[in-house]
Amino acid sequence: MIIETSNGTSYDTTRDLKPAERHVLQKLFLWESIAKNLQEFKQKKKEALLKGWNNSGPIEESPALRAIIRDLEKKVLHRLSNRTSNRE
Repeated sequence: MIIETSNGTSYDTTRDLKPAERHVLQKLFLWESIAKNLQEFKQKKKEALLKGWNNSGPIEESPALRAIIRDLEKKVLHRLSNRTSNRE
């Protein structure tokens, strides 16, 4: 899968991420759309990185994963700000 961040950088998940990182990223894609706030998203990220893949233990974030997660955090904030704006 190719992921393009909001700054235009592209990442090939097969080439740029380890299997355990891809597993964490799959979980975070879900949390991007359902987290109630940025803190919840960050907590789920922390839990996923600590737990690892099938409880394999902590995963160290590569620069690519870190950049993708930062972009997901921006998307969470954008989604939440749009939700707040639509209520007014």
